[in-house]
Amino acid sequence: MMRSSLHLLLLIILSLTAPTCLRAQENDLELANYYFEQGQFEQAKLYYEKIYKTNQTNQVYQNYLKTLIALNDFEQSEKIAKKKIKDTSKDAKAYVALGNVYKQFNNSEAAKEQFEEAIKKVEPTQMYITGLAREFEAIGEFEFGLRALEKGKTQGKDGYQYAYEIANARGNLGDLNGMTEAWLDLLEENPGNIQLVQNSFNRMLNLQDNPANVDMLRTQLLRRIQKNPDANPILNELLLWLFLQKKDFAAALVQAVALDKRLNESGSRLLNLGDLARKNEDYSTALKAYQYLIDKGPMNDHYMLAKVEKLQTLKDELLKKPGIQRDAYLALESEYESTLANLGQVPGTAMMMKELAHLKAFYLQKTDEAIALLEAAILIPGLYGRQVAVCKLELGDVKVFKGAIWDASLLFSQVELDYKEDVLGHEAKFRNARISYYSGDFEWAQGQLDVLKASTSKLISNDAIDLSLLITDNFNMDTITAPMQMFARADLLAYQNKFDTAASTLDSIASAYPMHSLMDEIWMLRSTMAYKQAQFDSAKTCLEKIIDLYFADILADDALFKLADMYENIFKMPEKAMALYERLITEQPASLFVIDARKRFRALRGDEIN
Repeated sequence: MMRSSLHLLLLIILSLTAPTCLRAQENDLELANYYFEQGQFEQAKLYYEKIYKTNQTNQVYQNYLKTLIALNDFEQSEKIAKKKIKDTSKDAKAYVALGNVYKQFNNSEAAKEQFEEAIKKVEPTQMYITGLAREFEAIGEFEFGLRALEKGKTQGKDGYQYAYEIANARGNLGDLNGMTEAWLDLLEENPGNIQLVQNSFNRMLNLQDNPANVDMLRTQLLRRIQKNPDANPILNELLLWLFLQKKDFAAALVQAVALDKRLNESGSRLLNLGDLARKNEDYSTALKAYQYLIDKGPMNDHYMLAKVEKLQTLKDELLKKPGIQRDAYLALESEYESTLANLGQVPGTAMMMKELAHLKAFYLQKTDEAIALLEAAILIPGLYGRQVAVCKLELGDVKVFKGAIWDASLLFSQVELDYKEDVLGHEAKFRNARISYYSGDFEWAQGQLDVLKASTSKLISNDAIDLSLLITDNFNMDTITAPMQMFARADLLAYQNKFDTAASTLDSIASAYPMHSLMDEIWMLRSTMAYKQAQFDSAKTCLEKIIDLYFADILADDALFKLADMYENIFKMPEKAMALYERLITEQPASLFVIDARKRFRALRGDEIN
C-alpha cells in the first residue's frame, strides 16, 4: 500500500512539474491507468474523459469504456461505443463492445442484435476471426465466439486452421463431444500436436475420474479408425495412449502390436508396455509383450532385454503367490539357467544372474551356487560400476542369509564408500545398520539409522524409521538388554528362513518377559513367518492378537492393513476386508497405509477406480 501511494505521489509531482504539454498528457494517462488498475473509477474517469478527446487509441477507449460501465454510466458508455462503430464501421469488434454495453445494462435483445452484426461483418482472415472470437470469449459469449470460428472455417481454404480454437470454444460451452471432434480434426491434420491434444483431453475430459468421457473418446477414435483404416496412424497412437491411461494393458497390447507391424518398428513401444504392465501386476500382458519381442528373433535390438524382462516377470508373478512352491521355483530356476546358457554371461545378463542368485538362495536354499553366480557377475568385463554395486548388495544379502554377516558387512561398506551420496550408498548403509541390529549393537545401528531417516529415497527412509522405532521403543527405554538381543536374533533367523528356531527364540522371550513392550513385535514376526509358510490361519490369528491387545502401539495400523489384505486376497472375504480398511481409515488417520486402504476400500465397494 505504501509503495502504491509513493508511486501515485510521484506521478502527481511529475504532472505538476512537466515542462511540456506532451509530457502532461503522458502523465495524465499514467494517472488514469493507475486509478483504473486500483479500481478507483471515479478518479480514472476524470482523466480518461479529458484524454479521450485527443487520444482515442484502443487502450484508452477500452479502459474508458470499462470505467464508464463500472460507474453505471449507460448514456456515455453507449455514446462512445456507437462513435467507435461510426469511426470504424468495418471493425466487427466495435459491435461486440456496444453489444457488451447493452449486456451489462440488461438489454439482452439489443446486445444480441449487435453480436449478430459483428458476425456478419467479420473479415475472412484467420487473425481477424480468432481475434473476434477472443473478444466474445472475454465477455463470456462463448456461443458467438464459436459461431465466428465456424464461419471462418467455412470461408477459409483450410478449415483445420481453426480446429484448436474451435475445440477450446466447444469445451468452454460444455460440448465435450464437439470439442473431442475438433481436437481429433486437428490431430489428423497435424500429428505433431499429439502432446497438446493428450494434455487437453486429460484436462478437459478428466479422464482419470470420468469413465463416461473415456468411453466417448474411445468410441470417436474407433469410429474414425474403422472409417479410414489406412489413414495416418496417429489415431491409433492416441487410442494406445487412452488404453494406457485406463491401465487396460491387454487392449493397449493389441494397438501396440498393430502399430509396431504397420510402422515396421523395432518394438520399443512393446518393451515400454511390458514394463508398465509388469509394474501394475498385469503379468499376463507383460509376458505377451516380451514374447512378441523375443519372437522377432536374436537380431532384434530388444531381444536380450526382452528375455531378461520375461524372466523377471515370471519371477515377480511367482513370488506374489504366498507359500513355499518348490516345484515352481525349480522350474523357474531351470528357465533362468537355459536362458543364461543361451545368452552367455555378459553385461546385458548381469541383472538376470542377480535375480537367479536371489531365487537360488532365498527360495531354494542353494546359497553356495548363488554366491558363485554373483561373484562371477561382478567379474564380468565391461560391467558398469552401478551394476557391480547392485550385485555386491545382493551378494551381501546372501551372505547374511548364510550366516556370514561380517563378510556381508564388508561388501556393504565397499558400496557405501563408493557411493556415499547416492541411493546405493544409502541402501548399503541401511543394510550395515541392520547387521549391527542383528548383532545386538543397537546404539551404533541407531546412529546410522538417524542419518538415513533423511535419505532422498522414500523407501530407505521409511525402512530406517521403522527399524529405528523398533529399537527406540524396545531398547532405549529399557534397562534390560536381553529381550531385545533375543528378538534381533529371532529376526535374523526368520530372515534366514530358519522358522522353527526363530519361533523357539520368540517363545523364550514371551515366557521370560511376558509383559515386555516387544510383545506386539513378536506377534508381527510370528505372523510374517506363518504367512511365508502359507499358514494363513496362524498368520491371521497373530495379527488379530496385535489388534485386540496392542491397538495403542505402533504396529496396530500395520496389523489392520495386513489382515484386511489377507481377507481380500487370501480368504476372498471382501466384506470383512472392507470393514478393516474402513477401520484403518477412521481409527488410524495418520497411518502411511491410509491412502492405499482408501483405494482398496473404494474398489471393493464397486467405485470406479481409474
